[in-house]
Amino acid sequence: MLISQQIRNKAPEMDSLRLGAGWKIDELSKPQIVIESTFGHSHPGSAGLDVLVDAAYEGVINKGGKPAKYFVTDMCDGQAQGHDGMNYSLPSREYITNMIEIQVRATPFDAGIFIASCDKGVPAHLKAIARLDMPAVVVTGGIMKAGPNMLTLEQIGMYSAKYQKKEISKEQFTELKHNACPSCGACSFMGTAATMQVMAEALGMAMPGTALMAATAEELVEAAKNAGEHALKLVEMNLKPSQIMTMKAFENAIMVHAAIAGSSNTLLHIPAIAHELGLEITPDMFDEIHRRIPFILNIRPSGFYPGEYFWYAGGTPAVMEAIKEYLHLDVLTVTGKTLGENLEELKRNGYYERCNRYLEKKVVKKEDIIKSVEAPIQKQGAVAILKGNLAPEGAVVKHSAVSKKMHQVVLKARPFDSEEEALNAVLSGAIKPGEAVFIRYEGPKGSGMPEMFYTTEAIASDPLLSESVALITDGRFSGATRGPAIGHVSPEASEGGPIALVEEGDLIKIDIPARSLDIIGVKEEEKTVEEIAAILEERRKNWNKPKPKYTKGTLGIYTRLAVSPMKGGYME
Repeated sequence: MLISQQIRNKAPEMDSLRLGAGWKIDELSKPQIVIESTFGHSHPGSAGLDVLVDAAYEGVINKGGKPAKYFVTDMCDGQAQGHDGMNYSLPSREYITNMIEIQVRATPFDAGIFIASCDKGVPAHLKAIARLDMPAVVVTGGIMKAGPNMLTLEQIGMYSAKYQKKEISKEQFTELKHNACPSCGACSFMGTAATMQVMAEALGMAMPGTALMAATAEELVEAAKNAGEHALKLVEMNLKPSQIMTMKAFENAIMVHAAIAGSSNTLLHIPAIAHELGLEITPDMFDEIHRRIPFILNIRPSGFYPGEYFWYAGGTPAVMEAIKEYLHLDVLTVTGKTLGENLEELKRNGYYERCNRYLEKKVVKKEDIIKSVEAPIQKQGAVAILKGNLAPEGAVVKHSAVSKKMHQVVLKARPFDSEEEALNAVLSGAIKPGEAVFIRYEGPKGSGMPEMFYTTEAIASDPLLSESVALITDGRFSGATRGPAIGHVSPEASEGGPIALVEEGDLIKIDIPARSLDIIGVKEEEKTVEEIAAILEERRKNWNKPKPKYTKGTLGIYTRLAVSPMKGGYME
C-alpha cells in the first residue's frame, strides 16, 4: 500500500481536510505527489518557477496522480551583498531543507518533484531529498539570458568598483545595472546557482540534459511536464535517492565540477548533501579528483562565454561525453537506467542537434564552449585544497581564476576582523601590491559564513592589485569570484584557528602547486618552522575567544550548531 494511503487509514481526518482544501473524492485514492519549489517574487531565479510548477502539476495529472504544490522561497545572494543580509545565505540552506522535511513528513507523499534554480535553493532541495529518501526528481529552473554585449551580473561588482573609483560615470553604471538581468533564471555564469543545477544532473537526480536550459525556453517547460509524468514511474519503481546518490555518483559529480570549473561553494554543498546519506565527502577527495580531471568549459567567470551558451553546446551530457573515460557509467540515475544508457539514448534521440541549433544562431561552435580532454583550457580542474600552519584543516582556492604569477608567492599580511574594514582599505588605496588581505571572524560560527564578493571584485578590478594581492578568509566567495581568493580557511577564527593569530607584517607563503598555505615569517622577516610554531603558541595565550555575534534567532541557532566549512557547514 502506498504511504499516502497508509496515512489515510491512520488519520481519519485526512480525507475531510483534503476535501476542504479543494481535492475531489476520486483524487484521495490516487498516488500523491508533492511539488516542492522555491517559487516566489524574491529574485529572478525563483520568480519564474511557477510556470514550471504548473507544468509538472499537469504532468502528474496526465499520468493519473494527484499533485500538491508546496513552497519554501529562497533568498538571493546578489540582493544580500554589501550588508548583513549575506550572513543569512548559507544558513538559509539549512532552514529550507528543514522546512521541506517538515512539510513532507507531516503529510507524507508517495514521490516528490523538486524545482529550484539558485545558490541555496538547489542544494537545499538535494539535502531534503537525501534526508527524506523518497522517490524524487529534480527540475532545475534554468539560466537567464545575457544582456547587451554579453553583459552578465557578475560583472556589476567590477563596474561598481570602477564607478566608486570614478573610472566610469553614474549614467554608464546605471545603464549596466539596468541590463544585467534581462530575464528570469539563474545568473548567466558558472556561479554557485549554475554549478548546483549541473550537480543535480551529474548526481543523477535530474532528467538527462535538463540542467541549465535557458529559463525562457519552451524545452524547459516540457522538461518540467515530463518530470511530472516521470514521478509516477518513480512511485512504481520505488526508486529511492539513496540508490542513486551513491559514492560513485558523488565522484562523478566532482569530476564534472572539475571539468566545468564549478563554484568553490560546491565544497560546502556536496559534502552536506552526502552527509544526509551517511556518506563522507572530504576536501582531499575534491583535490585528488581535480588534479586528474582537466578543466574544459569556456564559460564565465573562468572562461569567456555567458552561462546560457552551456546548454546550447550540449550541457552536462556533452561535458560527461568529453570526460567519459573517467566516469562511473554504471551508476543508476533517476530515469531508472544507468548513466551510460542515458548518454547513449541522448545521442540517438537528437538531443545534441536540438541544443546546437541555438549555438548556430550565436555563430559559435560547440568546440569554442566545451574543449577536449586532449586540448583543455587547463590540465587540472579548477579547485585546489591548501593546507599548512595557517589552515591545518584546509582552505579552498579556485586557481583557474588566479593569475599564474600568484600560484607561488610570499606576501605581507594585512589582517582585518570584518569585510567592511577590508573593503574600505582596498578602495581607499591603503592596500599595496605584495600584500595579503585577511578577512576573519566570518566563518560559519563567526557570522554565518557570508561571501566576500565586493572585496574580491575591488581587488580584481584594480590593475595594480589583481595580480599582486591575495584575499584570505574563513568566509567564502561568490561563484563569480575572480582572482587570488582563498576561502574556507579552517579552523575558523572564531574557533581559535591560526587565521585569528595573524598579525600585521607576517609573511604568508601561498604555493598552489604544492597545495600549501603557511605563515613563514613575522615583521617581514622569515623564521624557521619551529620559530613560527613557538610564536603562534605565544600569540594563542593572548587570544581571547570573542563573544558570539548572534545569540538568538536563526543566526543564533546556526552559528551555535554549524560544523567546519571543510565538512560542509551544515548544522549538527
